[in-house]
Amino acid sequence: MTGAIQYAKRRFESARAALGRGAGTETTESTADLGAAGVHVQLWLLAGLVLFPILVAVVVSTKQQGIVTSLPDLLPGTYAVENYREAIVDYGFARFMWNSLLMSVVVVVGKLVVSVLAAVAIVYYRVPYKDLVFLFVLFTLLLPVPVRFVPLFQLMNDLGWSNSLLAITVPYIASATTVFILRQHFLSIPTSIVETAKLDGVGPLKFTLRVLVPMSRGVLVGVSIIMFVYAWNQYLWPLVIIDSEANQVAQVGLQLLQGDVQGGQLSWSLVMAGSVLTLLPPLALMILFRKPLLETFAIQQK
Repeated sequence: MTGAIQYAKRRFESARAALGRGAGTETTESTADLGAAGVHVQLWLLAGLVLFPILVAVVVSTKQQGIVTSLPDLLPGTYAVENYREAIVDYGFARFMWNSLLMSVVVVVGKLVVSVLAAVAIVYYRVPYKDLVFLFVLFTLLLPVPVRFVPLFQLMNDLGWSNSLLAITVPYIASATTVFILRQHFLSIPTSIVETAKLDGVGPLKFTLRVLVPMSRGVLVGVSIIMFVYAWNQYLWPLVIIDSEANQVAQVGLQLLQGDVQGGQLSWSLVMAGSVLTLLPPLALMILFRKPLLETFAIQQK
């Protein structure tokens, strides 16, 4: 009888412990669900804060004057076609965007060629003091861009490159950031692949083009997007070195749109139309190639 009572008592304790564990698991899962929901709410709020100015710019670009003084003014207008046509045709904004596109493409191609060759030399060649050279390359990131404007402006004038495409592309060809990202990626490639290529008699140029570039396609695309956005957003240097309005880039073209005064009042609808047009190319690239772009950011964090 006593044994039966003890057996029943042990069964009761086991059942109570099991119920306690189940309740604890349910509580943990509920807490995790609440935490995930809170994170999603915060992300949506942050996304809304980022997108709100862009949406306002799009709405203002559809109005006649673009004056927003109350909430009803945030409703879309009916002058979108007129505003965008005026910015593109009457003020020649298409020419500014073409200049920016040409500048960005040349800068991206030039940076890729120079940076890939520099990263290959730093990682795979026995160059004396190559670590010191790499540190010197990184040191150039500490030099503010405006500090280099005066000597660079004088150099461009001496070469006869002022007011030309060379003046706004050649100074941006070298990139310490791109060299750093590619170096980090090349270091992650297994050394067995490099040794196999050497045993097969693959030369340096063939190894770079046939092995490294195909294996680094995602990183190269991500780096290209970063470089394109950086070149597309250049404002101060083109403003300094380019005198002709026909050779100016889109960012300076926005400043020219801001200089248009109609009846003593700035036409913000025209300015916002130019801003939306300027935003479209880099935004489209970032959306289309978001996956390799995120991979590149992950390499930078490493």
